[in-house]
Amino acid sequence: MLVRDFIDDSLYNPNYGYFSKQAIIFSPQNHFDFSNIKDNLEFMNIVASKYKEFEISLDDKDKKVTKQLWHTSTELFKPWYGYAFAKYIVNEYKLGGNPKHDLIIYELGAGNGTLMLNILDYIQKFEPAIYKKTRYRVVEISSMLAERQRSIQNFQQVVNVHNCVEIINKSIFDWNETIKDPCFFLACEVFDNFAHDVIRYNFSSEKPVQGIVVANDEGEYEEIYEPVNDPLIIRYLSLRKRTMYKTPALQNRLLRSLRNKLPLAPNLTQPEFIPTKLLLFLDILKDCFPKHRLVISDFYKLPDSIQGIDAPVVQTRYQQTMVPCSTYMVHPGWFDIFFPTNFELLKDIYQLVCRSSRAESEKIKVLQQKEFLKRYADLTKTQTKSGENPMLMYYENVKFLLS
Repeated sequence: MLVRDFIDDSLYNPNYGYFSKQAIIFSPQNHFDFSNIKDNLEFMNIVASKYKEFEISLDDKDKKVTKQLWHTSTELFKPWYGYAFAKYIVNEYKLGGNPKHDLIIYELGAGNGTLMLNILDYIQKFEPAIYKKTRYRVVEISSMLAERQRSIQNFQQVVNVHNCVEIINKSIFDWNETIKDPCFFLACEVFDNFAHDVIRYNFSSEKPVQGIVVANDEGEYEEIYEPVNDPLIIRYLSLRKRTMYKTPALQNRLLRSLRNKLPLAPNLTQPEFIPTKLLLFLDILKDCFPKHRLVISDFYKLPDSIQGIDAPVVQTRYQQTMVPCSTYMVHPGWFDIFFPTNFELLKDIYQLVCRSSRAESEKIKVLQQKEFLKRYADLTKTQTKSGENPMLMYYENVKFLLS
């Protein structure tokens, strides 16, 4: 199968996929009191200790299954991180003066539902008039996470707090309803788990070939290549040619020419991972959410990635230790596979697919996470005694795209 299909199956297969069965997001029970924490180092030690306790409790609950665990900015800095999202959304909503339409928010892959709750808490507390017109819809492919979000939602309804939430348990790639109303579309650390395809280029002709995953006679996975014929890969590469992007795989033509003359020299460049599922997502935004506003945050670079351009990190948790792998061709369902996002290229592709006019394209912004937080977060709430601010220091490899 194509590489994107192999990765998609590994992550999202309803019977054994990583997000269907194994994934759990670390969520500390109580908010951190940053005003009583000495500095960032002490905060890191506190997080490590609580993370360890959480891991041990997971393993004690089920000795037979090793659950996969990770943490996010939303959980570590709740509610203040989510409040920054809410302030941005409210500010943009109010720019239209006194909009008559409801504030409709879609969130893709809401995890534990923490960002949703923090955003709604903020709007209810600081913008009660807007809160009355707020509707929040979560699109969640994982049945396990969707059930967790429903339980959080039900708890909130018991105490009569938020009753404007709808959990839609389906893949965004199966979406077939047109939403004509203006809406905000949130995806926080979601793009990194969108499956990619792999291409390489012939050293001489510079023509691309597409990767295929096959199983050999021993039942092990191997990668083979064939001329590009997949319509989605062809379309993505065609769109990319209309941008300023130049693949690093084809740089330094003189060096490649000299390398070709060496005995037993490879005839293909290093692999390049291209975000073909992301392109499908943009198509859905254009066709089904024509009046959307994007709020995207994700990693733009990653340590310990496998070989290749824009290559993913592949890792699993074993005996409370994260183990990195050197290939994405691993046993499906047991490994997280997540990619960096080239935000500048994404901005150009997004403009070509979803935004037709130059005026619209100029409104698309790419920001470092620190820059976004400085604009919209109350940084006094996450400042330690030393003056250091862990919320600005953690996840420095994250960017935002705002449309």
